[in-house]
Amino acid sequence: MPETLAVSSHSLNDAVDASHIRPSMTSFELVAVLMALVALAGWLNVKVLKILPGVAMLIAGLAGAMLLFAAEVAFPSFAPLSQITGIINGIDFTSTVTGYMLAFLLFAGAMQVDLKEMRRRWFSVGALATLGVAGSILIVGFGLWAVAARVGLPLPLSWALVFGALISPTDPVAVLATVHHVRLSKTLQVVLEGEALFNDGAGIVAFTALLAVATGSDALRPTAAVSGVLVQALGGLALGLAASAVVIRIMGTIDDFATEVSLSIALAMGVYAGAQALGLSGAIASVGAGMLFGGERAKEAMSGVTENYLRSFWTLVDQILNALLFLLLGVEMIAVPFVTDQVPLLLAAIPLVLLARLAVVVPWGLYFRIRESERGATEILCWGGLHGALSLALALSIPQGPERALILAVTYAVVAFSITVQGLTFTSLVRRLHAPP
Repeated sequence: MPETLAVSSHSLNDAVDASHIRPSMTSFELVAVLMALVALAGWLNVKVLKILPGVAMLIAGLAGAMLLFAAEVAFPSFAPLSQITGIINGIDFTSTVTGYMLAFLLFAGAMQVDLKEMRRRWFSVGALATLGVAGSILIVGFGLWAVAARVGLPLPLSWALVFGALISPTDPVAVLATVHHVRLSKTLQVVLEGEALFNDGAGIVAFTALLAVATGSDALRPTAAVSGVLVQALGGLALGLAASAVVIRIMGTIDDFATEVSLSIALAMGVYAGAQALGLSGAIASVGAGMLFGGERAKEAMSGVTENYLRSFWTLVDQILNALLFLLLGVEMIAVPFVTDQVPLLLAAIPLVLLARLAVVVPWGLYFRIRESERGATEILCWGGLHGALSLALALSIPQGPERALILAVTYAVVAFSITVQGLTFTSLVRRLHAPP
């Protein structure tokens, strides 16, 4: 597996004291330290906390960041502390998520989706992943712009819409990690999973277009944006399905679990990289490949031994990378510039994002409640629409400017609330809604 962290050498050098302290930490050493923290936090969660693993890792990361802050205040002259902070600031979180982890996480997550049920719910999933994202962008963007003006923070409408674009798609990693730990009906589970897996394409294209408008490098062209979404999404899906079908056919000609696991790794990495190179959605390509690879056609091409090895391998990859990603998400608080003047906007952004989510899922919640007797469908679809690492990765990709720090702080506040509060309470909400009357 490639190194999963990209570290900026410039940031590392800036963190070095003028003394003879070792100037940097290699990517391998940094991954080793983080994996040790993942293992320790995982052990403590299993023994003591017993909460969702992703939430536990985020809390561990946040606790580590706060301890580092406190230590720097208490011992300002202790150079190693500033070096550690510099190393964390030097992590290229955007490249780590979108360049390395996402291909494996989306492929592994998509393998667990019920393909037959997904086909039945394609219209609901597609509508939420496109029209739902568009509606949420407008509600969040205009709402944040109005609130910022009310509290006296300079935030142009164009930049408020950029925030709406990066926060509106639900996060596939956070959603799948949460949904798999609770008993939901097949309908609601596949809608939440499918929406999270597919709405990234629409969100990323909208974010790219709106960011170009906000920075003045391009004009807003809605027709071009819509056609871009269609081309990237459908092209990526077609590439992922085609590549997966070829690999499944090849696997049917052999019976060697090591080779077949290697083929699955090559498929997950290849479709993501290939789609990106062709200007298509690498995320949706990985989803398409993973869904087909987790279906009946792949099972028929594998022996029982191979299937056990392969599914165990991808389950392990999914859990380890999930844990590492959530830990990193917590630690990244160090890189977020919080200012006390921002607090009113941060507090307002959380209910605003939830309100936008509620507005776009109400029609489907009512439909599932009336036509299919799904109790609490609206509440589950609303509260289960978690935001996570992908939103923060997009926020960190915004070029330096006066609006970047504010958007980054608001994004982190919404993401931290989503994973901790929504993630921790989602299971109890589902149990309460599905309890016998």
